[in-house]
Amino acid sequence: MCQNINHQIMKILRSEEVGLYARSNHKPIQYQEFVKYPKVRQRYWARNFVGWPRFSAVQPNATHLAIRELEKMGKVTSIVTQNVDRLHQKAGSENVIELHGSGYIVKCLKCPYEISREELQVQLLKNNSYMESNFTMIRPDGDVELPREQVDKFRSPLCPKCEGPLKPDIVFFGDNVPKQRVDQVRSAVSSSDAVFVLGSSLTVYSSYRIILQARDEHKNIALLNIGPTRADDIIQIKVSTKCGDILPELCNSLKKNLS
Repeated sequence: MCQNINHQIMKILRSEEVGLYARSNHKPIQYQEFVKYPKVRQRYWARNFVGWPRFSAVQPNATHLAIRELEKMGKVTSIVTQNVDRLHQKAGSENVIELHGSGYIVKCLKCPYEISREELQVQLLKNNSYMESNFTMIRPDGDVELPREQVDKFRSPLCPKCEGPLKPDIVFFGDNVPKQRVDQVRSAVSSSDAVFVLGSSLTVYSSYRIILQARDEHKNIALLNIGPTRADDIIQIKVSTKCGDILPELCNSLKKNLS
């Protein structure tokens, strides 16, 4: 697959974390509910506040580091990720397109104000110092389970400029990926020789349409994922295994061939 051509790697790594969703009845936050209802925002921010220290402390794994090596070798020209954890940036990758935004930026819904999630955490801690941080599971978006009484006491953040509600710069369910980002991804696909999908079933259309574009532009498409995907019938190569089991080995093999 990765011979003497550059590749855009579209990385939507959720396979290793999918159990966190599958083992619970967790329902992802809905954009319209977050915008309309203060109680929904209160619940979101309370749980996100408690989960943030562990979420932000997570470090890149072998897959992120392997992708960075492929980038340095000129085999990866763009990385498109659905994740909001910035682990690719922590691994040192440079050309990363965050398809669904980032949990590290928070914006006001009514004015241009924005703040880093780290800075907001300091403010939230001052206003909610009584909050406990006992939890057993954290989801890929930083969400944790909390008792109702803790949620009800939580003081949600407000914009210091206009007192509007604050929202992480994440595309919630029911919201749209910003057009500028869609155009950026489309351009990256067109300028690449191939697309390599890692750890995604491509269920969400925002990722699946990238594969449709690649197919229409006659790009080579390879997919590394456990289980069936939405694009199994239109790709050239499929490997059913964990990313961490094969990608570092592929990276090391390419290094040897180039040396």
